Amino acid sequence: MRSRLLIAILLPFAIVLGACQPQAGPLSDEDVATIRSLGPALDQLALSGDWSAFVGMFTEDGVLMPPNEALLQMSDFLAWIEPVGMTVTEHKVEFVDVDGSGDIAYGRATYSERYTVEGVSEPIEDTGKILAVLRKQPDGSWLFSMWAWSSDLPLMEGEHSAEEEHS
Repeated sequence: MRSRLLIAILLPFAIVLGACQPQAGPLSDEDVATIRSLGPALDQLALSGDWSAFVGMFTEDGVLMPPNEALLQMSDFLAWIEPVGMTVTEHKVEFVDVDGSGDIAYGRATYSERYTVEGVSEPIEDTGKILAVLRKQPDGSWLFSMWAWSSDLPLMEGEHSAEEEHS
């Protein structure tokens, strides 16, 4: 009996306190515009080869999910990219869809790029799609926490799709 009385007394307070908690709302127009502006910022960094600044656009625990490779922690990105000897000559990331709630957002984007790699005579061109997860920082900026991409180009001769490997 005593526990029922206690619940009857405390329940209204719990409901009121729960209702007073801040609710995560949709992204503001300003947040969406800020996230969309990250595409051109990424383009500039890729074209300049400033990979350290590129890493700075990610959270400390940020990850990349490259196609056909293991997950890559951003803390290991420079050791992953620098030995490639990549020079980017064209780069465009365009966010076509941005949504989220509170301090979490996701973006669907397209990319196109052209780059050279040491030891490879012909430039490499690629187009594809990106799925990114972003987190709003205390200063109001947005940083990427997850970034996955895949090419729209067909597999090259000698490559096998996951579907072919499992048949």
